[in-house]
This record gives sequence, structure tokens and C-alpha cells, in this order.
Amino acid sequence: MVDPFGLWDFPSLQIVGVKIFSFIFTAFFILSCTPESRKGSSGNLSSSSANDEKRPVADSARTRNKAEEALPFCKRKNLSTDFCLLIDMSLHSGVKRLFIWNFEKNKITGEYLVGHGCGQNPWSKDASRERPEFSNEDGSHLSSLGKYKLQERGSSEWGIHVKYLMHGLEETNSNALERFIVFHSWNLMSDAEVFPKGSPEGWGCPTVSNNAMRQIDPMLQKSEKPVLMWIYN
Repeated sequence: MVDPFGLWDFPSLQIVGVKIFSFIFTAFFILSCTPESRKGSSGNLSSSSANDEKRPVADSARTRNKAEEALPFCKRKNLSTDFCLLIDMSLHSGVKRLFIWNFEKNKITGEYLVGHGCGQNPWSKDASRERPEFSNEDGSHLSSLGKYKLQERGSSEWGIHVKYLMHGLEETNSNALERFIVFHSWNLMSDAEVFPKGSPEGWGCPTVSNNAMRQIDPMLQKSEKPVLMWIYN
């Protein structure tokens, strides 16, 4: 700062000026560190925690109820009473929603991500990760709700090159074979949950990761009877 009067030549004025400057700087620093000034930072932390709390979680009671309903159905239809595959499509596709239910142990023994059909949305993206649509119509590129019989292991062009034919057992999925809806793995599917992103969407097949199929495939092969897959919403 220019001093036209030469006042800063006096030592006493220099000392007073330094003290005033120090006082102003200290006051500014203290005010900047008050809770009000940190409000934005704490607000961001609260927002982050809120997002974590919104992560969907499977309703264990609902899953158990489905399993209890599935067991007598399997007995009537001569399907495996060792285990079944339950897929809860009401859950966000970025969280695990395919459950291996062990009837003997009466609990979930495996859980995986599973993809659904894209419909009119772009293939391999996750546009309907929260609200998928369903259809039994050929060409809809949507998944179908209902109970299926998994049978006839075959070769697939996707994933680890293994697929299982899905025989629709209800009116809502009766066209599964005609639509070439099969259970297979896909290189784009993740092992770990990807929420808030969703799983990639195909043309209607329930798809899992390659590692997931490597775990599920031996179970299906060893089963003496066809296995139930139940897709519900």
C-alpha cells in the first residue's frame, strides 16, 4: 500500500497496523470455522448417508413365503424338492435378487444379480433398473413373470456357453420356448452389486454373471429332477 504521508516511517504506527491486521485475520479465521460455515460439508455427508439407506433390501419374510408356496407346487409337478430359484423382480436390478432356496435347510444358500428384458429401451443398458415391464408376447424383448421348469442343458453363445431351457408353466410365461427365453450367463453381468446402477438388460432372458453360472450349473446338473425357477414381482 502506498503511504503518501510517510506515516509508516514511525515504528509505533507500524506496530499498531500489524496488530490491527492480525486481529482482523484471526477474527476471519475463527468465523470461517464455525458450524454454520461447515453446514454445506455436513449436509453432503447427510445426503450420502441417506443414499446408502435407500439401497433396496430383499424382504426375507416374502422370500420365505414364496419358498413355502413353492415346495408343494414342486411336489405336485414332480420338480426338485431339494432347491429352487426365486427371482424377486420388485427389487432394483443393481442388488442381488436371485435366490437359491434350499428346501431341506429352509433358507437361502446363494444370492446373485440377475438381469431382465429391456423392452423398447436400449439393449445392454439399465434404463428399467427400478421398474421393469413384463410380457409374454414374442418380440416384446421383456421378461415374463411366473413359474418355470428348468430342463435341457445346452450350449449357449453367451457367457460360459451354458444355457437351460425354460418351460413356462403359467399363462403369463407360456410362450417362453417360442420366444427362445433361456437361463444363461452374460459377460456384462457383475458378481457384486452395482446399485445405484442397474444390471444390463437383454431381450428377456434372466441372465447372471459367469461366476454365478459356474456355481449354479453344477447344482442343476446334479439334480435328479427338473428345477423350479419362479420369477415374481
